[in-house]
Amino acid sequence: MTDSVGNVPRTRLSDERIRAARQVIAPVFLNTPLYRCDALERELGCAVSIKLETANPVRSFKGRGTELVASHLSAGEMRSVVCASAGNLGQALAWSGRNRHLGVTVVASRSAPTVKLDRIRSLGAHLELVDGDFEAARRRAAELANEHGLRLLEDSLDIETCEGAATIGLELVESGTSFDAVLIALGGGALATGVGHVLASLAPEVEVITVQPSGAPAMTLSWRRHAVVTTDSADTIADGVAGRFPISAVLEDLLIVADDALLVSEASIVTGMRLLFEHAGLVVEPSAALGVAAILESPDRFAGRHVVTIICGGNVDTAAHRRWVSAL
Repeated sequence: MTDSVGNVPRTRLSDERIRAARQVIAPVFLNTPLYRCDALERELGCAVSIKLETANPVRSFKGRGTELVASHLSAGEMRSVVCASAGNLGQALAWSGRNRHLGVTVVASRSAPTVKLDRIRSLGAHLELVDGDFEAARRRAAELANEHGLRLLEDSLDIETCEGAATIGLELVESGTSFDAVLIALGGGALATGVGHVLASLAPEVEVITVQPSGAPAMTLSWRRHAVVTTDSADTIADGVAGRFPISAVLEDLLIVADDALLVSEASIVTGMRLLFEHAGLVVEPSAALGVAAILESPDRFAGRHVVTIICGGNVDTAAHRRWVSAL
């Protein structure tokens, strides 16, 4: 961790706002389980604690951030919002918006997992599908915001998404558990910068390690080069972290709070999903297995250490999950 004064990192995030966020976020998203998983430890060769962010109505950590967005909107005059989503943000925004009687539009790729699209619809949001990948959805969401005067929610750029995720970091620090490193799935960067900011402030001795698929490496390459790197494509089963165009402001925060940024193979992601299913009883989407994949690929690095992995999402097609966990 670099570029800090004392233990307080100079990011876009505010410690005061992060603490205040817990008064706004629905309790169902807060104080998620954190527990040691002995069965995984025997497989991975290190102490492993799970921070489980799937035991909520939208099965991902995204509700922490959308609760802040929806709360701010409900207190103002603009009561309609649009976002681009690979699936999880859209579900969370639909849930938070429905509870506050907001108009929610979600733009997603036609290739997004059907289970995620169906749940967005079931929560009452208007869903618009586009050809192409997440970046095409992001462009279309911006067009709709301009055309109709909607609030555009941009995941990771909008500070609410980062500070909502940062409440996970507070819970880790306040748990009283001593750990050496936290492994965080890296996509757009909200989860990593949020949790990383809190750990840099309150537990700087803890190593903050982000993990991304080798098939979708844009943010990791950007972190390594200290400059935005875009990619022509993203080829990974971990659709929730498959962005190609990192946001400069988010990268600047990540450079401050992350100690390392790892890339892992698709095979390791699949093995991670299988291990979480067989030894922790968890059905997770590929993005949530990135932390376990990192341990599998660097066993010597983590041997004898206590590692926390954040299980960030559980929205996965049942048939695909069955195929993956039985593939090896």
